[in-house]
Amino acid sequence: MSSIEFNEIRQPVHSFYMPVRIMGLDNDRLGNDRVVKQSFHRILIVWSGDGLLFVNEEQHEVARGSVFLCDAASQLELKLKSRSPLKGVLIEYCNLNIDGYQSSILKYPVPLQRCSLGILRLAGELENVWREPELSGPFRSQQLFIELLTELYQFILTKQQPSKDWLNEVCSYMENHYNEDLTREQLAELASVSPEHLSRTFRKHTGRTFNAYLTLIRIRNAQSRILTGAPDLNTLAHEVGYKEGFYLSRKFKETVGLSPTAYRRADKRIVSLNLNHTASLIALGVVPELGVYTSWLEQVMQRDNMIIGKKFNPYGHTASTYYDGIVAVNPDVIISYIKEEENKSLLPIAPVLELPFMTMSWREQFHMIAHIVNKQQQAEVWLENYDAQVVKGNNRLDQTLGSRGTAIVWEIGQHKAYCFNNSHGRGSQVLYDDLGFRLPSELLDQGIATSGYIEVDFESMANYSATHIFITAMPTSPEGQERINRLFRSANWLKLEAVNHNRVYLLNEDEVFWGYDPISSQAQLQVLLQALIPDHKFA
Repeated sequence: MSSIEFNEIRQPVHSFYMPVRIMGLDNDRLGNDRVVKQSFHRILIVWSGDGLLFVNEEQHEVARGSVFLCDAASQLELKLKSRSPLKGVLIEYCNLNIDGYQSSILKYPVPLQRCSLGILRLAGELENVWREPELSGPFRSQQLFIELLTELYQFILTKQQPSKDWLNEVCSYMENHYNEDLTREQLAELASVSPEHLSRTFRKHTGRTFNAYLTLIRIRNAQSRILTGAPDLNTLAHEVGYKEGFYLSRKFKETVGLSPTAYRRADKRIVSLNLNHTASLIALGVVPELGVYTSWLEQVMQRDNMIIGKKFNPYGHTASTYYDGIVAVNPDVIISYIKEEENKSLLPIAPVLELPFMTMSWREQFHMIAHIVNKQQQAEVWLENYDAQVVKGNNRLDQTLGSRGTAIVWEIGQHKAYCFNNSHGRGSQVLYDDLGFRLPSELLDQGIATSGYIEVDFESMANYSATHIFITAMPTSPEGQERINRLFRSANWLKLEAVNHNRVYLLNEDEVFWGYDPISSQAQLQVLLQALIPDHKFA
């Protein structure tokens, strides 16, 4: 028997990166400022709020999407810029080779701004897994950290390539001025490059010529207008940058494969990138090719013997796998909330219908989605049935409560408590829009009508009094449970009007109250009425 020989492979220098500590930038830990002095390399990622970051006393503004990478020697100080809560994560890590520590790390001299949503998703999932490791496998945190470093590395590379900077400006200009008479020469002058260099670089990075990309933007916008109630073809042509309807129709058919009229009438393969939009489609009897579901929505569908479509978790992807997951189902329409970073990258796949958040109620979103899928009549029938339940519930409330008074909706997380107005759902749209309750003056004074929500420490919940208090979710960690129990025993809490009149409703049904859509609103209506009128019966 012959023996196997092993040839030694010359060992190159490799770096191995390992997270050491991960901390959330919650306000209860941040306070008004925080000085960070550690011996490990650091990555700071901000996913909401705004503030000031001092790096060795040099000031930088940070907001959603800001990322700062530095070594252990840099002195960092964070300060809140306003009352807006600053949320994010601070990751400390070390890097090793076979000989021990080395200095090769990810660094960038100033905070990176507007990082991809993929980076924010990975950082959020890493913090969750780090906080509760029993919820995942033993190697998940390491896997997520390496994926995060890879995304950050690619993001830094794009920032270090000057061609990408002017190219991004050109693309943004085209997306905002597509209805104008744009030329390659005009955009080259704007970018301070030659027309030839613009053409070469444009095709290299977008896969399309300048004119082909401009056509794509115009046709995608024409598709969106057709789906949401477009004017006549000639008017639409002028809206998207063409001189007359015949030419628009020809370019439309070349790009989409159908005429504008046929496209409007055809059944569409829908991708829904938000659980609220998925539920709106389900209420209309339309199962999306790809949708975001909660376990509660799945239970509702199973109860009604409905088929659950292919599920999509928008928070479990890198930028590339996010795109690949959507393109795999070959959609005709993608529905998303406005200003999501990935929406621009999805342009080659299909038109992205962006529904504005906070400024469009769940009813308005439902109507628009019904128009997109040609189910306007079904939407009207659904809303008529819902409104009949509202009338029935209000009649009973008139008999039992009379004047409604004020109401507060609290969602209590692991570290903070959140209170919402009707633009953020959580049952507040039902209480304030349908059942006649009012927001307390203390919340209005804090600007909740425009901000949509406020975030406070558990102990501060006792500062807000109302006739009725609804708690839709409770903390699950032992620390959070102990803190909220202390609140419920405190003198300030026991003084509240709602507490004294036994009008605190501990619902603790977070998944039911998470949605801002027809199905969730109907379920929330039933839960709220059952709490207010325990003997209420539903049709």
